[in-house]
Amino acid sequence: MSAAVTVIGAGLAGCEAAWQVAENGFSVELIEMKPLKYTPAHQSPDFAELICSNSLKAARVESAAGLLKEEMRRLGSLLMSCADTCRVPAGGALAVDRHLFSAAVTKRIREHPNITVRTEEVTSLPKEGLVIVATGPLTEGPLADEIFALCGGKLSFFDAAAPIVTAESLNYDRCFAASRYDHGEDSAYLNCPMNKEEYEAFYEALIHAERAPVHDFDVQNPKVYEGCMPVEVMGQRGHDTLRYGPLKPVGLRDPRTGHRPWAVVQLRREDRDGTLYNLVGFQTNLRFPEQKRVFGMIPGLEHAEFVRYGVMHRNTFLNSPGFLGADYAVLKRPDLFFAGQITGVEGYMESASSGLMAGKNAVCRLRGLDPVILPEQTMIGALSRHVAESVSRDFQPMGANFGVLPPLTQSIRDKQERYAALAQRGLQALEPTLQRLKEEGIR
Repeated sequence: MSAAVTVIGAGLAGCEAAWQVAENGFSVELIEMKPLKYTPAHQSPDFAELICSNSLKAARVESAAGLLKEEMRRLGSLLMSCADTCRVPAGGALAVDRHLFSAAVTKRIREHPNITVRTEEVTSLPKEGLVIVATGPLTEGPLADEIFALCGGKLSFFDAAAPIVTAESLNYDRCFAASRYDHGEDSAYLNCPMNKEEYEAFYEALIHAERAPVHDFDVQNPKVYEGCMPVEVMGQRGHDTLRYGPLKPVGLRDPRTGHRPWAVVQLRREDRDGTLYNLVGFQTNLRFPEQKRVFGMIPGLEHAEFVRYGVMHRNTFLNSPGFLGADYAVLKRPDLFFAGQITGVEGYMESASSGLMAGKNAVCRLRGLDPVILPEQTMIGALSRHVAESVSRDFQPMGANFGVLPPLTQSIRDKQERYAALAQRGLQALEPTLQRLKEEGIR
């Protein structure tokens, strides 16, 4: 007997979608091409693989990313359950041991009695049945051609990942452990301080370093998503751009000098045991030997061992407004859903949240119920409206931010108080939907 729902792709969105359907008693066939075939960005055979960072952004519910994650928790998210279990110290962020996280998601999916996993590369959309497409931003080949013909065109941008180094190869005489303003655990970050001369030498080497070629896109003028801007591209915007960006020294004091450094490179723990560190904000497209040379100029990284160099790859997303509804279903084919970054949401948990909603809405369709569309005051609801209703001529991926929410009725000048009020309003707005799901027996 065929499955009630077919989910294509076992990334974060696909796993979340499959879980939501399966938890509500319907059979799911989850099709994943790994390990038969890998994209240029993937390395692990496990599901829900994290690529460019192990950080799932801010943890505080009073932040946009924190509000999104709390909404997901309350909606029964598999990914949030696994993330909370695999958490590693990261100050005010929720970061995970990426290998434990993927392994945990894979185990939960494979052990679910209602989910059947099939290893296969899908080259065309199924013509029948309820389908959720979560093939990710590196979708290519005949499947991509069919999808983009269906939606009337595609949009693309380049995404970049940061390098990872081993903890044992760092020079601890030059770096120190601390979080900004002493927030969070001291072990969350290592800081590599630079004086003015060291920064200027590093800056000149960085902006003149040789870059790797990019493919499958307009290499003369590629769109690069701001949230993953290569550090060398950011540096070319101005001499002090990095000092006001990822290398900002505010909130930190070098214990060797007692003063704030001129610039600071932060390293964030990549795994639970603290054996690996990620160069925060150092997404890059430099050639691998250039990364070793230039990043080796950072104090503390003189002899760093790189277990992964930074890479840059093409991300592709749908021209979703007018094609997808706020339930993530295709308007002209309501039995076909899309989820993940391919829809025009940006970020790990944003992608997972779209899978969560696509899965719940697939359940509603199977049960003959109205779709679940969250209020625009919630972060998940606001992102789904961006995907479905954006009026921008230049539709671009959107991550969680308070700017996508409708303004408060009262004016609050203090930013932190305003953010707290927006978060409180969002969680209150979610309650009627949670009650409705409970009454209708949807988990």
